[in-house]
Amino acid sequence: MQKFIPTIITFLPLAGASVILVVNKANTETIRRLALVASVVTLLTSIPLFVCFDAADPGIQFEQTADWIPSLGITYHVGIDGISLFLVLLTTFLTPLAILSSWNSIQQRVKEYFVFVLVLETGMLGVFVALDLFLFYVFWEAMLVPMYFLIGVWGGQRRIYAAIKFFLYTMAGSVLMLVAIITLYFLNGGVSFDFPVILSGLHSGRVMLTAAQQYWLFLAFFIAFAIKVPLFPFHTWLPDAHVEAPTAGSVILAGVLLKMGTYGMVRFCLPLFPEAALQMAPLISVLAIVGIIYGALVAMVQPDLKKLVAYSSVSHLGFVVLGIFAFNAQGMEGAIYQMLNHGISTGALFLLVGMIYDRRHTRLIEDFGGLATPLPLFSAFFMIVTLSSIGLPLLNGFVGEFLILLGAFTANVPRGVVAATGIILSSVYMLWMYQRVVFGDVKDERNRALTDLSLREKSIMIPLVVLIVWMGVYSQSFLRKMDVSVNQLLDSFHSTAVVLKSTAQMKIERQD
Repeated sequence: MQKFIPTIITFLPLAGASVILVVNKANTETIRRLALVASVVTLLTSIPLFVCFDAADPGIQFEQTADWIPSLGITYHVGIDGISLFLVLLTTFLTPLAILSSWNSIQQRVKEYFVFVLVLETGMLGVFVALDLFLFYVFWEAMLVPMYFLIGVWGGQRRIYAAIKFFLYTMAGSVLMLVAIITLYFLNGGVSFDFPVILSGLHSGRVMLTAAQQYWLFLAFFIAFAIKVPLFPFHTWLPDAHVEAPTAGSVILAGVLLKMGTYGMVRFCLPLFPEAALQMAPLISVLAIVGIIYGALVAMVQPDLKKLVAYSSVSHLGFVVLGIFAFNAQGMEGAIYQMLNHGISTGALFLLVGMIYDRRHTRLIEDFGGLATPLPLFSAFFMIVTLSSIGLPLLNGFVGEFLILLGAFTANVPRGVVAATGIILSSVYMLWMYQRVVFGDVKDERNRALTDLSLREKSIMIPLVVLIVWMGVYSQSFLRKMDVSVNQLLDSFHSTAVVLKSTAQMKIERQD
């Protein structure tokens, strides 16, 4: 039965959404409870993936394959390895918290809202478990629609602008990726969209890509993923989407959707196009470093809490891309770990901003000050999450940033030195923001009357803080399960790149 777990957890939220559709829209409390139950059951069903995962097996586990459209070579092929395992768990963990955060704040079109949240969860999970390129593309596009409506219907004042911008940016990248997928399909003889089959053909020499083909196909995939990350200079949609999205939308967007871009780079760009990845790595690393420093500097001057956290994502995801394109085990494991760290810490920051917004209906930093007096518990949680975001030792952010910088220094010392300044800048803008919001005298009497966290809000924050400390103190419980998969990916990447280089050199010598 284990092989069916990825399918079950992928479609459980969709089943929950289907049940909600038949419930009378006036029964809002029932709808909320059904959405929460569906997401919690999905989380509980995903736990066996962690418990039963064999850390010594480098291959795909919990694998299921079935014919879907045989005439076109399209299969329903799903499974996980050490790279996708924790991203699946991150998705199932954050979705119930996002639903709880929307319990009181969403009062209009409640039924439609929770249906879209659950459909979005199915799309995200499908992206992380899909092993057929066509299936991957279907899930990639499927998650775009519910997020568009979550921003466009339940967002802020400029929600339509933000939703359309998000949709157009993502669609532009998706079209490029679709062209690349179809091209790979025909280069593979027009027989299969299955990723392992295409990868095997490339490794065996049955499918041959010229240097130009590798370059353009890599670029098509990479731009689609870079927009989703978002990597500088493709980042301009993100602040608008984050600021206008409802709290749950921001949590899912920052916590999971952005990781789909970095996951795509690891899963597809490196194994399929190693030579092009090596050639483009210096430029991509420079863009990542620019994003790290630019995101931090822009975050430093933001007057809006949500926009500050949004620009911090541009900076933090730059570290992830830098670790991926270091092409060593430390950088790669640090990148995957930092994906999880960012999902937990930034998701928690958006939840805390949402909680204070529900009370004061403002996100401007200047409207706060002295919140430690009326909101001591909120301030304590805010402090822990802020420190985790800047990479304090014994909290989760430190492990990921340390490994990424270790990998970056190993690959290229000057790039590592410049990237390290991003950690200093992140401390500046996060601690300065915390000081202005929490410390000092209470500036506004309306802030003095605020109530501290409710039981529901405590139940949201406690699991996040526990995970922040666990990942910071006992990181090996996570890293051990990704070791073998990461090493196999890098060994295959380096060996294929060496073969391709030697083949290209032989051709040049023959021409001479």
